[in-house]
Amino acid sequence: MSEVYTTEKLIEILQSERQACLKGQRLKLDVTVSGSPVLDQFIRSEGLQKFTAYQDFKAAIHQYQRDYNVSGIVWHSCSVKGKTLTYPEVDSHLIALPNDIEVLKAAKSSIWEFWQQVTFDMDLFLSVNHGKQHQLIQPEDCARIQQRTEWAGLFVYEKSNFLEIVLQLGWGKPEEACYKRGFPTSGSEYVHAVNPGQHPIT
Repeated sequence: MSEVYTTEKLIEILQSERQACLKGQRLKLDVTVSGSPVLDQFIRSEGLQKFTAYQDFKAAIHQYQRDYNVSGIVWHSCSVKGKTLTYPEVDSHLIALPNDIEVLKAAKSSIWEFWQQVTFDMDLFLSVNHGKQHQLIQPEDCARIQQRTEWAGLFVYEKSNFLEIVLQLGWGKPEEACYKRGFPTSGSEYVHAVNPGQHPIT
């Protein structure tokens, strides 16, 4: 039997294929913009052909994950205010297998505990209106959101005079939770912590 690709190898393959598609080395030529031969001759469809070629390839990789039980999880370390946390996250180009969801659920409490420790003196904002606006909330509001979600993720943006720590609180499939693609069965709420007087930039 041939060797099964690892999570890391699948990520590498997808990155390489994405570059090839962006450079126009992969096109799905049967894709048209409108479906009308008369209109399509006047519309440049190369961008759509590149995008579709990559989406098709990505779908094949996702099927490979299912067929060979290849996890979509990568591990990250986060250091903030002298505290460090190592936590799982599903790579943005892969899917979460059922076992991956269980790993994410098991890590939620340690992510939540870390979040509380490093943000206790920061202002909290809930992302609303598809991330276009931020609403000031209290720690107890964040705790209520946390209680009704299944898994968590972290993103840290730090510069010399700015710190933003984003807590993603999600449910359902991570690959469908972003951008409300799988709502209501999958979704996320984002809470942004910033130093007092500052506002989120992400």
